[in-house]
Amino acid sequence: MQRIDTKFFGARCFGGSSARTSRLTLRLVRRKASAVPVFPQNFYARWRAQRNLAPALREHESAPPESLLQAVWRHQRLLRQQLTTLDGRNVQILHPGFLSREGGPDFRGAVIQFDDDPPRTGDVEVDLESNGWRAHGHNKNINFNNVILHVIWKGSAASSKNSPPALAISGKLDAPLAELNQWLNSDESEALPETLRGQCSAPLATFSAEKLRELLLQAAQIRFHSKAALFQARARHVGWEQTLWEGIFRALGYKNNVWPMQCLAERRDRWFAPRSSPLSLQARLLGVAGLLPSELTRAQSSADGYLRTVWDYWWRERGEFSDCALPRALWRFHGQRPANHPQRRIALAAHWLAANTLPAKLEHWCAKKFSDGAASVALLETLQIAPDEFWSWHWTIHSPRLKKAQPLLGAARVTDLAVNVILPWLWIRAFEGKNAELQREIENRFNHWPTAEDNSVLRLARQRLLGNAGRRALRTAAEQQGLIQIVRDFCDHSNAVCENCRFPELVNDLWAANKVIKIE
Repeated sequence: MQRIDTKFFGARCFGGSSARTSRLTLRLVRRKASAVPVFPQNFYARWRAQRNLAPALREHESAPPESLLQAVWRHQRLLRQQLTTLDGRNVQILHPGFLSREGGPDFRGAVIQFDDDPPRTGDVEVDLESNGWRAHGHNKNINFNNVILHVIWKGSAASSKNSPPALAISGKLDAPLAELNQWLNSDESEALPETLRGQCSAPLATFSAEKLRELLLQAAQIRFHSKAALFQARARHVGWEQTLWEGIFRALGYKNNVWPMQCLAERRDRWFAPRSSPLSLQARLLGVAGLLPSELTRAQSSADGYLRTVWDYWWRERGEFSDCALPRALWRFHGQRPANHPQRRIALAAHWLAANTLPAKLEHWCAKKFSDGAASVALLETLQIAPDEFWSWHWTIHSPRLKKAQPLLGAARVTDLAVNVILPWLWIRAFEGKNAELQREIENRFNHWPTAEDNSVLRLARQRLLGNAGRRALRTAAEQQGLIQIVRDFCDHSNAVCENCRFPELVNDLWAANKVIKIE
């Protein structure tokens, strides 16, 4: 494990005069020693609390609501290495599946491995108790025939042979219920018609640009703290460095391949070896990921030098890693940009891993002072790698050679990594080190970070909430994050006609009160 400056996140950073410095390192974090950061208590946070979607949760209560169990499962807020079915089988969740709102099982397309059996693909149903399977008539409903796992809060072993294996998750959460309740259910998503504007569009149109920015930044603070809390919870179990790598791999998975990339990162202690070359790590990672062919044909061997080389690396050691290899079926390739193909993203990660300096380089970047706009440029330089002999010229292993070399990392991807991983990870470590000055500096960088690439969520949100405003209406990545958070908190819990959504009312009340909002 890489050693770094143990005083980096203490009070002395940025010239603080206190003699107390943090003992926080990249080691495993003790659960009892970790405080939980307080979420921002701004007016948007109060609005969010008025949604009345989820009551306050306490550990002594008999069971949380089923909607919370669904959110726990969807985000995998579980001790994933400690899961066993009620009949005693070990469970590995390779993919939790996709939340379904169309009737039938709660999650479709999950990939789950029981003991040493081959991974299975199927559906997952979430209930409070094991008897819910029969009580709800799932045992007689053909739509539930493909359910391979029944996730419950508590229960006893199923007696019916027609019931799927049951997994009780009480006592297997990665954080206390009260902490989980601060951020869970904030990332639910449903498709909404693009032709209907939200009822909040008219009152929001009366806001000045400054007031709208203040609202978006306050919502962005909620999203930022939620991501930081997730890193903190995970670090309690695996340490800060491993938490960083898992976050980076998840971000490199984008929308379609988040979970296989996380599974790959979670196995890092098995496949990572210090002083490995980028090429050998590419071969091992692609092999463990299931993205290399099981055998190499004579035509492939003679026509593709890179594939021949990495396959030779993998052929010699695949038996050693067969127990942690992922099935190829776990990955999704349809509708994906060539530059975002998981093979190419894994090749990029292999360069960072081979250098084995990324956490320390990020801390060095965090400690430096930058003029406006220079922090993002400096982070791109920090993360940039040397040209790769193969991957600078190919999108995938089998794609033809490009006419012009393409970098494996661009400014847009750096922004995604910064706002979703690097800045929240650095901020929560500064919180643990009681370094308020560093926290403020990181928050300031987040608030002024250049915009990310546009996406379908932002386009629809601008149409429904901001009256078809163009992408330039949002000037920073934080404003984009704030708009997404509003969608997750309010729009996604309503419907196309904003039924039972309190956001329009709250916006109207704020405008009527004509309050001056200040963001600290």
